[in-house]
Amino acid sequence: MMDLIKFYSKLIKKNLYNDSPNNAYKLIRLGAYLQYIRWSKFPYDSIPKSLQYLNKTMFKYIYEPLKYPEQSAYVNLFAPTEILHVFDIFPMFVEAIATFFSGLYCEDVFINAAENIGISETLCSYHKSFIGAVEESVLPKMKFSITSSMICDANINTFKYISNKLDIPHYVIDVPYEYSLEAEEYVKNQLIEVIDMIQDITGKKFDINKLKEILARENKTKMYMKSFLKSSATKYFPNHITLEMSKLILTHAGMGRKETYEFYKMIAEEIKTYPNKSGNSVFGIHVIPFYDENLRNYFNYNKDYQFIGIDLNYDNLEELDIDRPFNSLAKKMLTNIYNGDFQRKIDAINNIIDISKPNGIINFCQWGCKQSSGGSNLLKESLKSKNIPYLSIDIDGVDRRNSSSGQLKTRLEAFFEILNSPNHGGV
Repeated sequence: MMDLIKFYSKLIKKNLYNDSPNNAYKLIRLGAYLQYIRWSKFPYDSIPKSLQYLNKTMFKYIYEPLKYPEQSAYVNLFAPTEILHVFDIFPMFVEAIATFFSGLYCEDVFINAAENIGISETLCSYHKSFIGAVEESVLPKMKFSITSSMICDANINTFKYISNKLDIPHYVIDVPYEYSLEAEEYVKNQLIEVIDMIQDITGKKFDINKLKEILARENKTKMYMKSFLKSSATKYFPNHITLEMSKLILTHAGMGRKETYEFYKMIAEEIKTYPNKSGNSVFGIHVIPFYDENLRNYFNYNKDYQFIGIDLNYDNLEELDIDRPFNSLAKKMLTNIYNGDFQRKIDAINNIIDISKPNGIINFCQWGCKQSSGGSNLLKESLKSKNIPYLSIDIDGVDRRNSSSGQLKTRLEAFFEILNSPNHGGV
């Protein structure tokens, strides 16, 4: 399979080098479609049914905006896509398409394209890959773009650049650093402006009842997410680091959709049928370099080192008030564990630890992300009282050229030695 993907990557790059971006786009779109068909018609019986369904759903969510750009919008990870679902707009978010490019082994050509127009080498590689694909005319023009000011410094400039490049309307939701009732009202009013913008662009009328249905489904989804986390404390459930990254598409751009609800209902029920865990379990912070062979060998479907999940997939598990939908979405953005003081994130991670009871924590510090590296020592200090081994490693979730496999292997081996020792310490 890997040889086939690399061959497919060469076809994409060949078309780019031959100045045929439309053909490269068609190949990328076809790749997503073929993977969707593969997991729909020919699933692997050796992996849990819920993970088979996850694969199918993830590729469907990637394929939709590539197939129907005139019915889609560019968004960032934390955009309120529940509003887009009301209008039947397919969200394409930066992190998803950049990860997909990396899975196709063609992230380098897009990152190079971004750097060739003067984009800094230190910018997050997710954004560089996205910008480069737009610059190479591989990603299509969509209806509009929506981003937020929260968490990532690159969001505003990246979306401003691609929106100007593609000549599409864009909206930046300004999310205050701290939560307050005034801040909630401030963000709520911006969400209403977003709705007005989409109505003007699409000619469709907003349906408040449909939004309430979406939020009610999101609440049920979160209930199953919490149930899965709780079961992870005692049950072994096979995981795959690529699939853990795939969940980001469901837990963010796909929140409120029926398929996302079905997946979490399925996995929450399926884990209960699995045996009690007998090995170690690890929980991750931030994004995972899913392509790294060391991580894949240690964590993919491994009973000895079960990978429970990453905090980004559990960044807001609070129930939404469906009777106050706009305020609920505003509060969801403001109280995200990645917004505000780093202590909020620490408290949320400690809560997840108390529920899922991992034996170790790995903090993946993404290239170019100040947030993930800046709070590493604070997080490490907070975990000392729990006597949980902690490893912080510098990685690049997209660009293979920025990761040292040999160094990562050495650090992982040292971490697992501590994990297996009677007295837990730290790395």
